[in-house]
Formats: sequence, C-alpha cells, structure tokens
Amino acid sequence: CERCQCHGEDKHPAILYTLLSQNLHPGRARQRCLCHQRRTVRLRTPHATCQAASAVLLKTISFMKNLPSFHQLPREDQLLLLDSCWVPLFLLGLVQEMVTFEVMEAPAPSMLKKILLSGQSKGQEPERTQPTLAAVQRLQCCLNAFWSLDLSPKEYAYLKGAILFNPDIPGLRAALHIQSLQREAQRALQELLQPLHPEDQGRLSHILVVASTLKSTPPALITDLFFRPIIGDADIVELLVEMLYEASG
Repeated sequence: CERCQCHGEDKHPAILYTLLSQNLHPGRARQRCLCHQRRTVRLRTPHATCQAASAVLLKTISFMKNLPSFHQLPREDQLLLLDSCWVPLFLLGLVQEMVTFEVMEAPAPSMLKKILLSGQSKGQEPERTQPTLAAVQRLQCCLNAFWSLDLSPKEYAYLKGAILFNPDIPGLRAALHIQSLQREAQRALQELLQPLHPEDQGRLSHILVVASTLKSTPPALITDLFFRPIIGDADIVELLVEMLYEASG
C-alpha cells in the first residue's frame, strides 16, 4: 500500500497498531496488510445518485408488477424470486438508464474507539458497514461490461425476464414452470438477436455470461451504497415487498 497506516517507516508493524490489533483480533496482528480491504468509500454525490437509484428501483418493481406470468406464480415463489433477483434486475436498470456514479474515500473508523467500547456493545445496534473501494470497482467493471454490449430496449426486456425467472432458487414450488418461463425469455432474446446481429452468433452467450456477474453482486453492497442513506436501518426486502403488492388488489 502506498499510504499504509498499519506499519511504520521501517515496514515493521507500528506499536500502537500491534497493540490494538491484538486486543481486537488476538493472534491476527501479524497478518498481511489490510489497508486496501479496509478502505471504505461512499457516494460523492449521494443526494443525486440515491435519487436516480430509487427511480431505477421503482421501475424494477414496476417491471415485476406488470408481468402477468409473474403474478400467476404462487406468492411464496414470487417472494423468493424477488429476494433473489432484485439486485441483478436493479443493476440492469442502472445500465439501461445510464446511471453513473462516483465514490470518495470515507473516514476510517477509529480503532481506538472500538477498543474503548469493546465489551460495552451488548444490546447496542451494530455499527453500520460501508462499501469498500475494491467492491465498488468490481461493480463498476460489471456495469462497464454491460454498457459495452449496447443492448436495445427489447434486449433489456427479454434479458430481465431470463434473470427474473430463475428456476435454481431453492424452495420454489413451481420450479419447472419457472424454468419454462426462463427458456421462453431466452428463446425470445435469441430470436431477436439473429436479425439484429447476424454476424455475431455468440452474442447471446456473451450477454448471459456478463449477466451472471450481476447475479454475484452482494445485496448488502447495493443496499449500503445506494439505499442506506435513504432507508436507514430498514430492511430493504421488506420495503420491496410492500412496493410490489401495494395497490395490487
């Protein structure tokens, strides 16, 4: 690390860091430098970015609400699909709406404060986590990969269907039907691609591979980065359920 704070100028662990690390994590003080992993970030323009992200999230939920094939599924399956798929669908919405964002380094948590408060945190709410620079950079790489594909609106629509109807989620009651819906969405996407990109026979596979990177994005990262400043400590999935079923009956 260029600006490592774990070591002194002689590259040996600084005494204060060693003492505090032994107190927090006994036996771990001699591990490799954790500066990069601990470098937390936050949005550079939180008001504008969170507002844009919220608009994308509303469109994501509206997409589900307007799919008759989704509402014909058992309610339990709808909830499982929502919980599992809202992140990749939201990220796909960010790409489609061309929402960009920048981050800045967040103030580092005080290790001395953690030491002083250790043993007094029972019954208190856990300290709110913040995204790391490495995690945000991975996310931005995924979004850039999608932007390079330059998908059409119809491609986005069919791809969203292929992502939403994921038959591999444990506990689904109508897994076979959901699998058929996914295959239908993928087949429609393939039929759309053939006349649009006749020279690119591997475009569907490429799109699905890039889409798989969105599925691996941790929900906590998206929540903490885009929505925690708005919803506070509320459970975002509970809010999504309310959004999905409000005024639906």
